[in-house]
Amino acid sequence: MQVICISRGTQSGGRELAELLAAKLDYACLSREQLNDAATEQGIQVGKLEMAMLRPGIFNERLALERDHYLAFTTAYLCDKAMEGGLVYHGRTGHFLLPGVSHVMKVRVLADQEYRIRAVMRDLGLERGKARRYIEDVDEDRRRWVRSMYGVSWEDAANYDIVLNLAQVSMENAAAVLMNMAQLPDFQMTPASRRSMEDLRLAAKARTMLSQDERSHQASVKVRADNGVVNVTYLPQDARLAQIIPEVCKGLPGAKDIRVTMAMTNLLWIQEEFQPHSELYDEVVELATKWNAAVELIRPAPEQESPAAQQGALEQRGGEAARPATREHDGWIEEDVAEEEAPNGGLKQTLDELARIGRSGGGRVVYGDPNQLVDTLDRNVPYTLVVLGDLFLSKGHAARLRATRDLRSFLSDRIRAPVVTADELGGQYFFGKRDMARAASLLLLTIVVYWLVFTYQEPILGFLARSGWYAEAIEGTFLSRFEWMSKVLVSLAVFLFAPLVAYSYGTVARAVLKLIKME
Repeated sequence: MQVICISRGTQSGGRELAELLAAKLDYACLSREQLNDAATEQGIQVGKLEMAMLRPGIFNERLALERDHYLAFTTAYLCDKAMEGGLVYHGRTGHFLLPGVSHVMKVRVLADQEYRIRAVMRDLGLERGKARRYIEDVDEDRRRWVRSMYGVSWEDAANYDIVLNLAQVSMENAAAVLMNMAQLPDFQMTPASRRSMEDLRLAAKARTMLSQDERSHQASVKVRADNGVVNVTYLPQDARLAQIIPEVCKGLPGAKDIRVTMAMTNLLWIQEEFQPHSELYDEVVELATKWNAAVELIRPAPEQESPAAQQGALEQRGGEAARPATREHDGWIEEDVAEEEAPNGGLKQTLDELARIGRSGGGRVVYGDPNQLVDTLDRNVPYTLVVLGDLFLSKGHAARLRATRDLRSFLSDRIRAPVVTADELGGQYFFGKRDMARAASLLLLTIVVYWLVFTYQEPILGFLARSGWYAEAIEGTFLSRFEWMSKVLVSLAVFLFAPLVAYSYGTVARAVLKLIKME
């Protein structure tokens, strides 16, 4: 089930390389054009969608829904093809349809501009100037498509595992490079990556089923699957779907349960050890309820704790002899047994509790570094807030603080949502002792300021108008001889006084709103 995704430009040689590589590896070969044809046969308006993505001015809510249907169908289709055996896919950025699947090899193919121009002149019969403009226009369309569809840059090398320039490498040698690279352990399927692909396919099929049913076709829903449990969130205006969604998804192969949650957004909670009904849990749930959000959980874990690493260690210690004799295995650790026995840091219990109160947005364990954590996120899910709980528990206090701060900075650069720690969550969104002391002092200051203003209105107005007592006070001084200096003094006083009053009053008002749990 190895998957190689080749991102190609117009006349870059990517199609030829993909077909040659698939033939050498004896893998199936799938193109973006074939994928779009299959989507069109299912009634998805791919042509209109592509036009809207390339011309943002005509994009509307209906086409946004069509985009969701397209992504769901193409993801399910690609997963189906990949799970039949090895697959080489060539198109734009097909690997973004498979987020979190670690055994996908991501390749970008480039070609010399002169080579591409000659190929267009040969294949399309265009003169040189028109061929060059044709390539520039098509490349720009592809940049817009990828940016609109996935929110990333098509040309960013960080989105690929390898970038090949066919100007200096022959097609045969390029295929040989990719064949050797495909044999690396990094791109082999593991139990965890297989589970990720199965969950991805399950969620995509559930979303496709909802898009094909008349009762739920027009609804904007988000679907995620975790270990066979399908989590569907819908907007408040689609409350009628609460009963319809389980009926539509009934009989979905591989689905252990269908959980339905009404939500307007998602709140992402990242922590190593989850505890239902802890103080942080209560704060997250209270915030999610206030914002009508679903809570999505991620438990980071070291790579050595992954099923693949444990399997490798088991084989080194003696292979089959080290396994319990009472169980049968097919070469991998049984996934269902691993789910039940592996420590999950309270993830399952917390998810069950969130599902009970209708706030579950799904959850999973992510093995590896922060890059792998970000790769597992669905780029189409709108996150309102990211909460970093207890992390790096194996480190000392100072090292934990430093590592958490680095992770916060890393995620802030890659997720379009505020990222806060557990301590900051309480301070920013909930009324506490610190808020009480500050609100009390600023309330007193605000009262004094307003009392002084309303008590001494005439002197204050005289100062602002530079008349009355103020005119008498400055008479004969340099301020009376230089009127502009008097104006500057009045302006400076207003400039300093107004922000002070606004800050004190605004802080008190915000504290009151937090106290009554209203923002």
